[in-house]
Amino acid sequence: MLCLLLIVVGPLHAEALTPMRAAPLPSLKTQSPLIGIARVQGRAIALTQDTVWSLEEGARAWSPLAWPEQAKSSDVVSVVQDGERAYLLLGQGAQRMATQVVQLNLRDGAIALQPLASLPVALRDARGALSAEAFYVAGTAGDGTPRLLQLRFEDERPHWAPLTPWPGGGAASSLVAQTKALFVVVPSASGGDRVLRWSAEPGWTEPSRAPGRVVAGSGRAIGQAHILYLVEEAAATGAAKIATYQTITASWATLPGAQAARSIATAAWPDGLIWAQAGADGREIAFASAQVQSSKLRLHWLDWLVIVVYLIGMIGIGLYFYLREKRSSTSNFFVGGRTIPFWAAGISLYAANTSSISFIAIPAKAFETNWQYMANNVIAVFGLMFVAVWIVPLLRRLDLMSVFSYLETRFHPSIRMLASALCVFVQIGSRMSVILFLPALAIATITGISVFWSVILMGGFTIIYTAMGGMKAVIWTDFVQVIVKMGGAVFAIGFMIWSLRGGFGEFWSAAMAENKMHTFDFSFDLTKATVWGFIFLVLFEVVLTFPKDQVLMQRTLSTKSDREAGRSIWAFAAIMIPGGIIFYTIGTALFVYYKANPERMNPLLPIDATFPMFIAAELPVGVTGLIIAGIFAAAMATLSGIMNSVATLISVDFYEKLAKNRTPKQSVFFAEIMTVVVGLVGIATALVLSRFDIHSLFDVSIELAGLLGGGFAGAYTLGMFTRRANSPGVAIGIGASIVLTLVIWSFDMVHPYFYLAISILLCIVIGYLASLFFPAPTRSLEGLTIYRSRTEPTAAAEAAPP
Repeated sequence: MLCLLLIVVGPLHAEALTPMRAAPLPSLKTQSPLIGIARVQGRAIALTQDTVWSLEEGARAWSPLAWPEQAKSSDVVSVVQDGERAYLLLGQGAQRMATQVVQLNLRDGAIALQPLASLPVALRDARGALSAEAFYVAGTAGDGTPRLLQLRFEDERPHWAPLTPWPGGGAASSLVAQTKALFVVVPSASGGDRVLRWSAEPGWTEPSRAPGRVVAGSGRAIGQAHILYLVEEAAATGAAKIATYQTITASWATLPGAQAARSIATAAWPDGLIWAQAGADGREIAFASAQVQSSKLRLHWLDWLVIVVYLIGMIGIGLYFYLREKRSSTSNFFVGGRTIPFWAAGISLYAANTSSISFIAIPAKAFETNWQYMANNVIAVFGLMFVAVWIVPLLRRLDLMSVFSYLETRFHPSIRMLASALCVFVQIGSRMSVILFLPALAIATITGISVFWSVILMGGFTIIYTAMGGMKAVIWTDFVQVIVKMGGAVFAIGFMIWSLRGGFGEFWSAAMAENKMHTFDFSFDLTKATVWGFIFLVLFEVVLTFPKDQVLMQRTLSTKSDREAGRSIWAFAAIMIPGGIIFYTIGTALFVYYKANPERMNPLLPIDATFPMFIAAELPVGVTGLIIAGIFAAAMATLSGIMNSVATLISVDFYEKLAKNRTPKQSVFFAEIMTVVVGLVGIATALVLSRFDIHSLFDVSIELAGLLGGGFAGAYTLGMFTRRANSPGVAIGIGASIVLTLVIWSFDMVHPYFYLAISILLCIVIGYLASLFFPAPTRSLEGLTIYRSRTEPTAAAEAAPP
């Protein structure tokens, strides 16, 4: 089927996905030479040698502004701006060498200048660039050597620090900061201008040549990974085209719809550029602007049909188990009657672990960088082996429905209920809402499906089949969803490679030339994704955290025996590496595809939207619907597990312990109601997220997991791997770990990703030491720790795969 679809796909049209829309602006009546233009606080600002002019949005004429007395407009050497902020490089004398930097602001209809630290060396042909963190200035010193300076805004006393200048010399005609790097354009006599890239590592490189002569000062960053330039062709005719430079693929594309003739100054404009041209009579300056046009790519009716069929299929699975089961057994609803085959549980584990965030973010990460994060999958397999041998069989032997029941049996009921309550809070308040919102945002960015309806579709249908079918519906819909999303992913890879002129050979050679499949980094650098860092993360985020993850553990608790439970983890581990290879290959294929077809990119979209953009813009009708269904599937697989698991915790850990004279049928009905309630709360929270900055809220969800969950993961470690830990000591360890981690968080001492590991370590160390001050446990710990009696079979023998 996949091969047939590839054969019938027609050739792609190499047309720009985002044309420009040009618009004239009022001319400025003046004979004074123009120095530069900028956009400040929503106004266009034009600086001439004797006056500063302002043009408000929608105004028909330029208005003069009062210039402060501490400087002259004729002293301005260059204007540095990014569409929001503007800085002036000032200098005096005939050589026009920049010596000072001031920030330009508008206050009460007048210009206000705020000086920065003076440049340590006077620079000729000075150019500047702005990023969120720093100000950069490039130029040539009096002896002709290139100089590059950096001023960091966050420093207590901002000062200019020298950076390594670009190789080869020559004056910079453009300087732009983008994607944590600097891009310098240096004129070349042999053809297209040189484009040089600098970053902290590996330093200076020359990724490409411009397709002509870049108009001096015309570069501006746009989106997360593009730069807009005005480029004149080699045979200069005076007309310049607007071109995009993609900073990741180092490829150029011309955007149709606008041209700039004999530009004398340029500046950033909302989603585009503004430029100035000298009037023919020398008595006025003409202005024009151009903006990138980004339109929604509406879905075809056949795509909608595929999505509807998929959603109806999920409801059908839930309805099947609803009609088949008697609905009177809590075991059936919560753990599938403990009849789930190990291989189905293993596939469901992979589906729950591979959320919609992974479906979108992993290809984006591989597109932007390489496969270094794939090393985490490889190392996680070894962590899962340990979990399969020691942890999962131990908990499965106890016939639990809530993993927090272990904490009651091993320590105290209060520890169980507090841990369960915090888990419910974290799952609903952060994880579930983010998993719903992020794919909805990505799909809404590209297609006609709004964030609201994407959240309603994913959340609503998941509520229905999860509430009807319980854990059996969750696991078997996970099985179908893995097939849908992995099938769509494999087709996308094949389509991209098929679309390349050189086929697989071009894909492989381009990927190898750019080192896009580099995976293992054994350096001892904590700022990079190294093997050693992943070993540390896997130890805490897989091995020690797995026992408290109700969403994953509930699937293993649904198997027939502790041996089958161990085998489910082996199945999960077996899928993890090939599944990771598929998602990382998508990112590499996207890189090669868009390097060959840069005109098909939308410069306004974030990097994380690269794969959804490809799905909506490039794939055949019907297949687009299939892969969007795959994105839905990735989200719904995790959501269904969260809904069922949280409903299980509320029912087993609270309702069944507090309600008197309840029947199993009442418990199941209560769990069904809780599934609906949990789903509706998750949907409401996701819709609230749409009104906030998702990046900061996503960080908050990670912080919550570390701040509130690490202590209880440490409690499992103390309970399973030590005999000496007792209830008072563990309670002290949990409380101290939460308090100390909150202190670390309040002082912003480490990256949020380390909160979980720190909290677990604190709980283990403090909890064990505190236990030494209390009597050792007197109750039997048989079956509650990894230490077994010699007469019983070992966990390793039971969990080993056949």
